[in-house]
Amino acid sequence: MGITISNAKVILKKGEGRTIKAGGLWVFDNEITRYEGTYENGDIVEVHDFDGYFMGYGFINNASKIRVRLMSRKQDNTITEDLIRTRVQNAWDYRKHVYGYDASDLLFHYEGTVSDSCRLIFGEADFLPGITIDKFADVLVIESLALGTDRMKDLILDACKAVLQADGIKVRGIYERSDAKVRKQEGMELIKGFIGDEFDTNVQIIENGIKYNVDVENGQKTGFFLDQKLNRMAIRNVCKDADVFDCFTHTGSFGLNAAAGGAKSVLSVDASDLGIAQTAENAKLNGFEDIISYEVGDAFDILPRLEEEGRKFDVVILDPPAFTKSRASVKKAVTGYREINIRGLKITKDGGYFATCSCSHFMEQDLFMKTIKEAARDAHKRLRQIEFRQQGPDHPILWANDTSYYLKFYIFQVVDEI
Repeated sequence: MGITISNAKVILKKGEGRTIKAGGLWVFDNEITRYEGTYENGDIVEVHDFDGYFMGYGFINNASKIRVRLMSRKQDNTITEDLIRTRVQNAWDYRKHVYGYDASDLLFHYEGTVSDSCRLIFGEADFLPGITIDKFADVLVIESLALGTDRMKDLILDACKAVLQADGIKVRGIYERSDAKVRKQEGMELIKGFIGDEFDTNVQIIENGIKYNVDVENGQKTGFFLDQKLNRMAIRNVCKDADVFDCFTHTGSFGLNAAAGGAKSVLSVDASDLGIAQTAENAKLNGFEDIISYEVGDAFDILPRLEEEGRKFDVVILDPPAFTKSRASVKKAVTGYREINIRGLKITKDGGYFATCSCSHFMEQDLFMKTIKEAARDAHKRLRQIEFRQQGPDHPILWANDTSYYLKFYIFQVVDEI
């Protein structure tokens, strides 16, 4: 449907709008005192403070508690196709710069390795609210979760194809993974399928010099988690000649990087049969099939069993899914994180290395750190922190937009008790 500019204005209550006044992009339904003019859901409206002060342009959706998502704060910068193209160009230029894109081989070069994939658009952090686009080699996968940008997605995708083409990358196909249940909160149906011509949805990519087959149709989220790219590189440093336990492996990415770092053996575990099948396929693709072994099962069952068997590993890596997607379930999530970290620490050799992370925005950094401390105490282990990391820079953290910061990643040495 594209862009529809309405004549409507949204007027905030006195004292409200704290989020957007701090630099955020969301106006919630309970912050609004009245509406002036006419509009349809998904249209662009003006947002004004209680005293008439202009605060920005954004798209409105009465079906959502996030009533308006801002796209521009400048009164002379209304939402146009040119603005969309500029936003996409800026997003691509930023990623080219931080990852060292080379048009001669169509690859990113960083930390001595190469990659051909990145998150191209990261919603609010790229000022295109509610939309995510991942570039897997020459394929784009889109997840659209907000009505306004959903109506603009053809414009956004056309801009993506154009800016990539200008740097030598011809997009072979686009697949939509707008099948997250959160769309229902926006009054939108779940959508999954090709946009344009059909293509083989098993896409081979390269990341950190390692090859992966990514299933963009059936894999989790958009098919592959690009946010751990640099964290996977970091794990290599502690894996030389190590026996490694890779828990919640998904498609084997941490285990493959451990093998690339010189691990003697890797045991990769995941609850998904599909994930383990893909892990085995990716190990063979990279010549690591003699190093990596696999087990399908629930980590909450496998970790206690390994402890009971007396198994110990030089390196233990925990990369669980988000245990909480709302503030209401944080307490329960803390229990889960504490449990897996206790179990993981107990099967880590003294003097060995322990990597753990949380990908939930609601599991805030201080709370996650506190949970790890409690797990170490309960496991009777002492931790020496090697480094703390976050999501890769192609998932930029926009200050004042708290949801853009979600991934917390620690590497520790487990120090002998004294």
